[in-house]
Amino acid sequence: MDHIKQIIESLLFVSDSPLSIEHIQRAVPEASTEAIRNALRELMEEYEGRNGGFLLHEVAGGFQFRTRKEFKEWIRRLFQPTLPKLSAAAMETLAIVAYRQPVLRNEIEHIRGVNSGNSLRILLERRLIRVLGRREIPGRPLVYATTRKFLETFDLKDLKDLPTPKEIEGMEIKAFPSPPQEPLEITADEPEASPENPPENIA
Repeated sequence: MDHIKQIIESLLFVSDSPLSIEHIQRAVPEASTEAIRNALRELMEEYEGRNGGFLLHEVAGGFQFRTRKEFKEWIRRLFQPTLPKLSAAAMETLAIVAYRQPVLRNEIEHIRGVNSGNSLRILLERRLIRVLGRREIPGRPLVYATTRKFLETFDLKDLKDLPTPKEIEGMEIKAFPSPPQEPLEITADEPEASPENPPENIA
């Protein structure tokens, strides 16, 4: 197929979120998976080789143009953050969800030792976590997990890229025990929570 690389480049340029190979193939069905993969590899090599202000990066299960980290100071000056930074409590809650997911609110609060409803609400509003479903135990409590936006925000290809406990030693984050080993029965009957669709019993 002619101009496949240029077509993919244009799709990546206009997309505000990472595009997976499957997403690209839906837009360009006449291109094979191999052709798309080869075009992406060539584009990544070209942008890396030109050593410009941005590159093509693999993140959150897809590909996205991103500015180079060494220029973040100047980018911040141009785009002042519209949302306040996450508090230490929210970051701590997010870390627990990331490492323990799928996780219940009472499990989060057992680790933190404090009520975590406000932190969960903030993380849901920022779309860094979502309601995965309900645990099939008395009360059918909500189960939380991270979102694709979480991967994008923290520049992760997938959850396997999370730093190990040894790698985060010295950071201001508590050490978290391993996830429970018993199988979890979860009913995914809840839509992803958002400010327009808040989860129950979160306040």
